[in-house]
Amino acid sequence: MTSTVPASDLLAADAQESPAMKTIAIEEHWNSANIRKALDRLPQGARDESVAFNARGDTQVRLEDIGQGRIEAMDAAGIDLSILSVVTPATQPLPAPEAIALAREANDEATDAVRARPDRFRALATLPTSAPQAAAAELERCATELGHVGAMVHGRAGSRTLDDPAYDDLLATAARLHQPLFIHPQIVSNELRDAAYRGLDPQVELGLATFGWGWHMDTGLAALRLILSGAFDRHPDLRLVLGHWGEMLLFWMDRADSLSGVAPHLERRVADYIKTNIHITSSGMLQERLLRHTLDFTTVDQVLFSTDYPFHRPDAAAVGHFFEAIADPADRTKIASGNAEALFDLAQATP
Repeated sequence: MTSTVPASDLLAADAQESPAMKTIAIEEHWNSANIRKALDRLPQGARDESVAFNARGDTQVRLEDIGQGRIEAMDAAGIDLSILSVVTPATQPLPAPEAIALAREANDEATDAVRARPDRFRALATLPTSAPQAAAAELERCATELGHVGAMVHGRAGSRTLDDPAYDDLLATAARLHQPLFIHPQIVSNELRDAAYRGLDPQVELGLATFGWGWHMDTGLAALRLILSGAFDRHPDLRLVLGHWGEMLLFWMDRADSLSGVAPHLERRVADYIKTNIHITSSGMLQERLLRHTLDFTTVDQVLFSTDYPFHRPDAAAVGHFFEAIADPADRTKIASGNAEALFDLAQATP
């Protein structure tokens, strides 16, 4: 394959004198073939219709490649290290026994990929959240035995939201082990779809309930519910990651912060939890205006880089232009790699 100039070289004023800038992408998806097959076997009413997006074009092939093909794609984008995570809906719609077995299998598979190329990969755990206690146990196994650096979860498992008391052991385990939880979007519930998303062309309905609106509103709400439930008061070391520049939450933060006035049980204001316990990543939306808006509401130390591969596939030039918009070299380094190294403790995370 023809070598590609890494994004870091595009940023160097003098490539002969300036050190290359390391780039870490933290939301880079893959899929287990066995999880895909299990989801395909679900009856129509139990299926997550968004799995259709995983099969478009060559997306499925790319999702299931966490070997040389993935590394070549990283090279083309100037990405030094990718943190792998199973694509939505992961094991979410599956019955608990099947979810437990397939999550464990997927985590072992990801570990094999990381151990084969520890210079290029780390992994987020896949958790069977339809079985809350098993999810906590699997997070512990992944952190202590497999070297995973966090977990990717969703805001609901069935009708049970992430702030449900059943998940408090999971939150406690994540906080104790310093394992950040990335809350990834998922399609809104069938009840909400019936109430607010129906009555349009079927493809438009699906888009509205997923990437066009529903995914992001649902995920931002999950984070806000965790704040209002007192999760961060009970577990002050708990850290969340939200993609797509904060899943609408930052864009409505002033209004969300007004909830502080009706939540006297909280130790801090809502906005303070957002600024200190929640990290924000780009998810391939590499627009300077979105970065500027994010930095209006949180600090540069909370911002991470990701491409949302393979759904977004920016080349090295696009990645380079994104980082060029960050004027301060120290801030640029933080967003490119430093914040990810600190949040996920990558220096200590040995697969």
